[in-house]
Amino acid sequence: MFFDTHVHFDDFAEDGSLEAVLERAEVSKVWKMLAVGGSPEANELSLKLVGEYPGRIFGSAGYDRHLAGSSCDFQKLREQAARPEVVAIGETGLDYFYEAEKAAEQKDLFFQCLETANTVRKPVIVHTRDADDDTLGMLTDFSRVWRGESDRIGVIHCFTRDEKLAKALLDLGFCISFSGIVTFRNADPLREVAKMIPPDRMLIETDSPYLAPVPHRGKRCEPAFVADTAALLAELRGVSIEDLAMQAVQNAVNLFGVN
Repeated sequence: MFFDTHVHFDDFAEDGSLEAVLERAEVSKVWKMLAVGGSPEANELSLKLVGEYPGRIFGSAGYDRHLAGSSCDFQKLREQAARPEVVAIGETGLDYFYEAEKAAEQKDLFFQCLETANTVRKPVIVHTRDADDDTLGMLTDFSRVWRGESDRIGVIHCFTRDEKLAKALLDLGFCISFSGIVTFRNADPLREVAKMIPPDRMLIETDSPYLAPVPHRGKRCEPAFVADTAALLAELRGVSIEDLAMQAVQNAVNLFGVN
């Protein structure tokens, strides 16, 4: 069984392909998925899908970096975050590859999402790209005031950075999640990082509909493809895909507090 811990369902819901996508996921034994929020619309969709597919799809709510500088309703987010069907806050974080000129606004938005996570004591789903120092600095501060369980502080989704940052984040208590990027031809450094993540701190995701893994490059990514990323990770780490999948599911269950 697989747990795809990061799915953007927006496109599938809009074009009517959701049921077919879920059927293909089931065929590939992807039986649990996390519908990621990140905008008012994505948050609402996440909650809707949780209601329609209880026990199969879990929800998150947050404001992502592309909303930096805009007016975000944090009272609404706190209300959503407090609902039991919301198991995480996010995604949220920093991305200086795009709109580095809005770094200050991104940091302010990220800080408020972290505050929300701490208020409801639910793990945060973090995006970081070309913002290692600021991400690590803010998460270090966050870890010092975190009021939740020490092993449920959050996850760095779609990790693409180096071993130094991975170790620093692990020291803070975060899980590390790998997407299809780890299967890409030019991802040798990332594959080295994937080898050193402790078994109980690794998650697997697709980040659908983006970043389809090999052998699906060029296609729209979907949850069924998480099995291909898992197969590559199992080979790298010298374990069976069954053992890796079982451990990754258990990690996700523990982090998000789901059955």
